[in-house]
Amino acid sequence: MTRTYHSGPHSQEVWDSAADTLRAIEDLPFLAELAAGTLDARVFTHYILQDEIYLAGYAKAMTILASRAATQEQTRFWAEAAGLAVHEEQLMHAQLLGADRLGPHVTTLTDGTGVPTASPTTLGYTSYLIAQAATAPYEVGVAAVLPCFWVYAHMGKVLTARVGEGMGEHPYREWIETYDSPEFDSSVDRAVAIYEDLARSAGPEVRAAMAAAFRQATVYEWHFWAAAHVRESWDAPRC
Repeated sequence: MTRTYHSGPHSQEVWDSAADTLRAIEDLPFLAELAAGTLDARVFTHYILQDEIYLAGYAKAMTILASRAATQEQTRFWAEAAGLAVHEEQLMHAQLLGADRLGPHVTTLTDGTGVPTASPTTLGYTSYLIAQAATAPYEVGVAAVLPCFWVYAHMGKVLTARVGEGMGEHPYREWIETYDSPEFDSSVDRAVAIYEDLARSAGPEVRAAMAAAFRQATVYEWHFWAAAHVRESWDAPRC
């Protein structure tokens, strides 16, 4: 269930440093109910709609990183992740939202417009990523976007293990299998390898800033799922 991907000492150290937050993520009611197949369809629809907004911001952050990367290989990776990878996730979202189980909730969760509004947590997370990618050292921007790769891959495997033999008929099977797949693992391998190479070459001050950005973004991952569970909005804050 647990993978370290192509991590070296620096990436393994930063992953271990976020252990408390990772345990909190694993214990979230949102993910427990998702694994059990009992998660309210309105809650999951709210999550997908917020994730649509998040993915647009995430793609912007990775596009900025592509323009700042020191090597062509890293430029290609961030550009591909911002384009093809995000597009594939958005297609998965469209399929889920178009299904009978979720589709009827889209209108009620978007005030009849079909266009969702970013929740406070979604706005905070995307703003943080774009700011780090644009204004912090390139290495720190990379550290900030890495948890979305790594945490989702980790939770994909956690959820697969929890669901077990019931995956075939699971209502959220498509979403889980997107993040527990060889294709997604490959992208995580590459992202972690970039972090490791950059951390190895960085000085102590930049390396410390990288670790801090990774931990902060991991906390945002935790809050993003927690906010979705209560359908956080500007009128209904998360308690």
